[in-house]
Parts: sequence; C-alpha cells; structure tokens
Amino acid sequence: MVWLVLRHSIRLKAAVLGLSALLALWPSGLAAGSSLWSSSITATNMVVSTPTSGGGYPELPPVKGGCVGPSPNNFNANHSESELAVEPGSEQIVGSSKFFFDKFSTNYNFYLGSFNINGTSHSNNIVQGYDCSTTETTPGVLNQNMPPSWTNTTDPNVAFDTKGRVYQTMLPFNAFWTNLHPDGEITVSYSDDFGVHWVTGNGGQALEQVPNASSFQLGHVEDKQWVAVNHYPGSRFQDHVYATWDIVNGNVGSTVKLKAAVSRDRGLTFSKAATIVSASVNQQRNQFSQPAVDPSGDLYVAYANIGTKSTLADMFVTRSSDDGNTFSTPVRAASGHIIGVGSVRDTNTTFRDGINFAFTVSPDFPGHLYLAYNDFNGTQYNTFFVQSTDGGQTWSQPVAVNDDIGSGKVADHFQPAVAAGPDGAVAVGFYDRRAACPSDGSIIPQDKGRSNFCIDVSVQPYKDSGSGAAPVGSNIRASNFTWDPQQPGLLVNPDGTTTDVQTLDGLGQMACASHNDPCRLSFIGDYFGLAVSARNIYTLSVSTHYPSNVKADDGSTLYYQQQVVGVISRSSLGI
Repeated sequence: MVWLVLRHSIRLKAAVLGLSALLALWPSGLAAGSSLWSSSITATNMVVSTPTSGGGYPELPPVKGGCVGPSPNNFNANHSESELAVEPGSEQIVGSSKFFFDKFSTNYNFYLGSFNINGTSHSNNIVQGYDCSTTETTPGVLNQNMPPSWTNTTDPNVAFDTKGRVYQTMLPFNAFWTNLHPDGEITVSYSDDFGVHWVTGNGGQALEQVPNASSFQLGHVEDKQWVAVNHYPGSRFQDHVYATWDIVNGNVGSTVKLKAAVSRDRGLTFSKAATIVSASVNQQRNQFSQPAVDPSGDLYVAYANIGTKSTLADMFVTRSSDDGNTFSTPVRAASGHIIGVGSVRDTNTTFRDGINFAFTVSPDFPGHLYLAYNDFNGTQYNTFFVQSTDGGQTWSQPVAVNDDIGSGKVADHFQPAVAAGPDGAVAVGFYDRRAACPSDGSIIPQDKGRSNFCIDVSVQPYKDSGSGAAPVGSNIRASNFTWDPQQPGLLVNPDGTTTDVQTLDGLGQMACASHNDPCRLSFIGDYFGLAVSARNIYTLSVSTHYPSNVKADDGSTLYYQQQVVGVISRSSLGI
C-alpha cells in the first residue's frame, strides 16, 4: 500500500508539471464564434493521435488469409470514436479509439488503438492480440487463421482498477459485409503499462463466441460491449471487472438482449456469460449497455430501449447488489426521440446518428446516478440531464444541458457524454453545432459559413455536495477549433448523393459506415470520451481541423479525423 501511494504521488506530481507545460504551450486558440459560449473558462487542446503500424486486411472485401504485415505508418488515417479513463488518484490517462487502416476508410476498416497520455507526453499503438501481426504462433510469421486473427476490432471502452491495471472489453469481428466465419466474439484485454502492451484476459479465451455464425445469418451477433471496474479501495468486490454487451437476433424481428460476465481475479478468468436483460414484447431492442460501479460495490447497468417502429428511445437502469449475479427490475430514467430508426444521417450532413445517451455514477455518494441523453424535437437535437439519489428507484425531471436551447437558433447538440470525479465533480459533454463553419483552410470551401453543420465540443460542469448535482456556470467550449464533419473531402450534392473531391490511390478517404465509395453514410464515431480527475475535466474527441502529413492524389492535404484531448481545470471552475 505504501508503494501504491508513493507511485500515485510521483505520477500526480509529474502530471501536474506536464499540465503546467500544456497550459503554457497551448493558448486558448478560440476561433470565430467563441462569443456563442458565455463562459469565460477556456480549455487547452492537444492532438494525441499519431501514425503507427500494425497488420490489416486491405482486400475488397477482406478474404481469409489476406492479412498483410505492418508497414511504416499504415495506421495514418482517420481516428474516430473514443473513450478514456483516468487512473484513480492520478492524472494518468489511458484512452482508446478506432484507428482506420491505411487508405481503406471507406471500407469501415479499422482496429482499436490505445493512447497513453500524461500531461504533454503521449503515445499510441494498436491493441495487440487481434491483428495478424500480434497473434503470431510462429515468431515472425503472420497468423492468417481467423481466429486468432480478425479483420477488425471495434467500440472502445476503458476502466482502471485500484492497482493501475486498465481493462477494455473487446469486440473482434470479421468483416460483416462478406461471409467470413465466425462473425465475432467478446473478449477482455488488460494492460499494466497504461495501454502500451495488452494481454487477452480469461486465459485468452472468449467470453462468448458462436463459431459457425456470420452476420449474414442475423441469428446471434455480438455488439456494443462495455466495461466497468470496482476501483474503490476497501470496497466489497474491489477490483472485480464487469463486461456487458448486446446480442442482436435478426431472425426474430431484430430483438436485442443484454449479457454480462464477471471477473473476480482481475481479468484472469470470467464467469459464464449470463443474460441480464431480455427482449420482451414491449422492449424489443435493449441496446448500448453501460455499466458503472458505485462506492458501495453496487453495479448499475443503463441501456436504451429502441423500438423498431418508433423514434422514441426509453433509457432504463437496473442494479445488482450481489456482484452481478442477479439484477433488479429495470426502472425508466428518461425518454428521448432520435432522428429515425436504424442507421440514419444527422441533419445536413452524411454522418450517422450516434448513441443517444451516456451514464455514470458518483464515486463519492453511493446511489447517486447521472444520465445524459439527446432528444430530437423535429428541428434539432438538444441534450438533457437526469439524476437519481436513491440508487435508481426514482429519477429527476429532465433539465436542458445546452444553454442555448432558448436562443431561437437551430443547432444540434448530440452524442452526450457524462462523467463524475472525486469531491462531487460531474460533467456532461456533447458535440455542439451552434457555431457557423469558419473560413480556415480545414473547412471544405462549400461548407464555409454554413450553420448547424460544423462541430465543436461543449462541456457543462456540475457539483454534487450530497443532495444531487447542480450546474456550475454555463456551457464551456472545450474545443479550440470548429471542425468540418465532411472532411476529408466529401461533398454533399443537392440531390443527397456524395462526391469525393480528394482521393488516395483512387479511393475516397471519408471514414465510412456504409462500405462504399463515395461514402453514403459517413462516421465520426457513435460517442466520444469524457473523464473527471481530482484536478481536471478531460475530453477525448474527434476533430478534422488539424492537417495530416498525407497528401491526396491531387497533392492537397488530407484532413483526417484526429483524436484531441481537451483539458478544463477544475480550479478555474471552483469545483
């Protein structure tokens, strides 16, 4: 214990020095439109995604045995969708995001990578154990067997235990736009060096896999996995790891149920996967499970009930007080509308609608739960906040988070994130389109000046002193630059079709969820990361403002999606 405290003290001092350097090196950099945020608090930003290498499948579509080995910078493209966690008692961050492979962004071709971030120091790499170059059975020989090699990994999520180990529930899969077997599996990987090296837990075995299934069969598809860890020293169930995920059954009306598995030995083994929420007549699609553990050791799982014929989504929360063995009857926490059923475009652009809610618990007050969600009113998305102070039995009335809701100006506020830190700090973040597109070189010419189009990140701080979270100040602009979601180089034509204005070796470079070129349904991620430490609020989110070192076929610069850390000092907020 003495060694653990000393290690945390040393790392905290190093992080504080690093943060001081970050504050000195990165000025506020506010671009045009900053007056739209009334808060005088500013954030510092730092790009943390850098080129790296790993194996991948470049075929169209991928084929068994077609994996190629690492080459310099072959993960030097889009970095969408992210999550992050701060090690308890320090400012040490581990993040994760999708790293698109080589020039194949339009093929939805990516692996998860991780970020090791401490002050201004940062590095990134691919999560090992899934691509053909890190599943070698013979040293130096690519492993073409599928599995252990997979064409992709997806859906980042990270959480620490009390001893500095960080965990991520993984979804390795084989390209679902072809017919490879198996379709996918659920595993858990962990790292003892802040994401530099990853080990597959559970003895290298999957928590769940259907060996003979492919997604063409639509009978049993794993999706949207998440992780939570009891990171409270001295708590019952300390360091127990909880993995949850969706099971989609397309053969019976596209129902979705939720499953979970528990590790009681820090990821070495896991319990048999069990269903925690079943599909029912009035709850056909229970999706996007998000687990969290409070200081008493109670496990909570929030999820969205999204119907197949309605745009109304209900968010429910269920609790386990016995280490994930049994769960309470779910209680509805909130309801919000989405734009449409299935994968649909957001307003004005081609990127798809993301996950509609986020959930967390207080690390200070057992039974204090926080949930943020977005609601589409027919014109725009707004973000709302609800909370419970009695373990999810009752919930507050929704309160708007975006403080421009009464301005009369149309602007989307979507993909909410929520996080809680020590001493009652709570934060809600969201992607925000209140600022018109600027005129800098990172904006596609036809997009300059457009409203409700380009994107920022906003954060609303809260303070929970024991009776619930209350807002502190107003929305803070957490991004230093407004960015264009149609980069790199995808134009939306008046008839709704798209045109590539930049290509690499003839391929469009937009991160795509529809597996075609030009991309019809693009992808900025379904969510982004938010965390609260003792000293700061951190975001990890997408931006296309920052130029890459890759040139398109016409010699122009490609503005890929980069991952950017935003830092807001808690002392500046008085929380």
